[in-house]
This record gives sequence, structure tokens and C-alpha cells, in this order.
Amino acid sequence: MRLMHALIGTGHRRTITLAVLGLLVLAIAYLMWLDHEPDRFDPLAVAEARAERNGHELVTGYVTTSALIEVMDTLLDKRGGYLNNDIMPPWVILDNMPAWEVGVIFQVRDLARTLRNDFSRSQTQSAEDPALAIADPQFSFDYGSWWLPSTEGEYRKGVDQLEAYLARLGTPNGQARFFDRADNLREYLAVVEKRLGNIGQQLSASVGERRRNTDLSGDRSARPSSDLGREVRVKTPFLQIDNVFYEARGTTWALIHFLKALDHDFAAVLENKNAEASLDQIIRELEASQRPLRSPMVLNGSGFGMFANHSLVMANYIARANAAVIDLRRLLEQG
Repeated sequence: MRLMHALIGTGHRRTITLAVLGLLVLAIAYLMWLDHEPDRFDPLAVAEARAERNGHELVTGYVTTSALIEVMDTLLDKRGGYLNNDIMPPWVILDNMPAWEVGVIFQVRDLARTLRNDFSRSQTQSAEDPALAIADPQFSFDYGSWWLPSTEGEYRKGVDQLEAYLARLGTPNGQARFFDRADNLREYLAVVEKRLGNIGQQLSASVGERRRNTDLSGDRSARPSSDLGREVRVKTPFLQIDNVFYEARGTTWALIHFLKALDHDFAAVLENKNAEASLDQIIRELEASQRPLRSPMVLNGSGFGMFANHSLVMANYIARANAAVIDLRRLLEQG
């Protein structure tokens, strides 16, 4: 009898162990399925399909606004939906895709603000578009809020306002405006330049180094709020290296779509400045940063060591794109 009970007990333990292992394998497979970056889309093709579906005209600014909407729809509706504010297991274990989402969100915020303050206004004294005045702060909502109001709900309200603006823009006498002026494009590129410079510095700091403090270079009379010394130590924390890498991936993914859309809407300006090749080169550098990662993890080898440093490779593409952005801004300043 005791032997029978022992065999039954052993059988139950084996069944429980196999069930737990099976659930663990399924959970890992599910997380790997969620850890997938969305495919890129053609902003012009998406805008043409949207205009045809809604009976709109493909006017100046339509492709840019459509691309902004499509990027947000992709962010919210990709595999697993929006992940940044998920606090329950197994989703809370993920960190690559939430970091990717942060990079996309920052680019969305930058373009939405420029659309509100520059692209849709003819001059500083002109009134802002009422729909864009609502959409801009909606995208600035906390990207990690899981309680009411939810992040997804607030972002969708912003998308709704963008669609309202787009409908008026694509309708004759819809009272929505988009101005494809060189100074407007230059203002947006200034924001892009700072964003790429920031993420590039974080990527380069993956190996850690001491740098000369150049905060006040060019102004002898300037005084810092706090003295950091002549040299500063910069290093991205080890546990943040993969997050910075995937934030950079999200940044470049979104920026590719926005620049392609602007390439269409500002075609006349770019042609007038003979700057089409410059913008195309920026897009090519950003597209190179989207090549698939053939490693199960983000490696952080030293610059000239035996192992790869994926952050430095990404920083190289971003630095080259940023240098091309600076050159393009200079071209647009010329008469």
C-alpha cells in the first residue's frame, strides 16, 4: 500500500513538474513572439490609400500627417499592443520593446509639436490649429501610466485629433493649413539634430570614457550652475545598455517614416535648394540602423576587443545621419 502511494505521489510530482516546464516554455515562446519590431511601411502609399478611402485630396502636408497617424496606430496595435505600461507577468519581464516604444513616442512628440507650432502656421502671429493644439499635449502624456486614464486612451485621443486635422486639410475650404517653407523644415531638423545627438551620446557611452567638459565652449563669460570639472566621466549603466539600444532603434524607425513623408511634402523646397540627395542620404543612414540584430542579446564588447559592441555600431549610423542633418540645415539656410 505504501509503495502504491509512493508511486502515485511520484507520478503527481512528475506531472506537476512537466506542466510547469511546459508553461514556462510556452511563456518564453510567447515573449519571443511579442519581442518583434514592426515592419516599415511606405508613407506615400499609406497616404494615397487613406485619401482615396476618405475622399480627400492629397494636398501638401497630407503625407506627413498621415505618416504620424500611421506610426501611432502601429505603436498601439502591433503584436501584444502597447507594452510600456503593462505591470502584470509575463509582460512586465519585457524591456526591449518598451524601450523601442519610448524611442517612437519621442519622435511622435517632436513631430506633433512642430506640426502644431510651425508647419500649420504661416507666421508667429497666426493662430494655431485647434485640433493640433489638443493632439500635441495628448502625446506628452506619461507613456508608462497603467491606471486611469490609460496611456493608450490618451494617445488615441491625440490620434483622433490628428485625423480631424487631416480631414480638414484634405477637404477644399476645410480651414486647415500646412506650409512647406524652408524655415519650417529647418526648425524641425533642429529638433531631430538634438534628439539624434542625445541618443548617439548614450550609445557611445556604453563602454565608458572620460571626456573634456565642453559645456561652455565659445563663451568666456558663461558660468555654470554647478562645476563638473575639466573632465567628466560618462558611462551608460550596464543594465540600461540594451534599453538605450532599442530606444535608438525605435527612434530611427519612426524618423525614417517621417523624413520620407517630409521628402514628399517639401519636394519643391528641397528641389529649389538642390537638397534632395542630402535628405536621401539621411534616410539611408537611418535605414542601415534597422538591419536585423543577429545576436540573442545586445553585446557590449570594448571598441577594439574580441567581441562586438552593438551600441557603437548603432552610434556610428546615428552620428553619420546627424552630420547629414546638420549639412541639410545649412543648405536650407542658404538663399
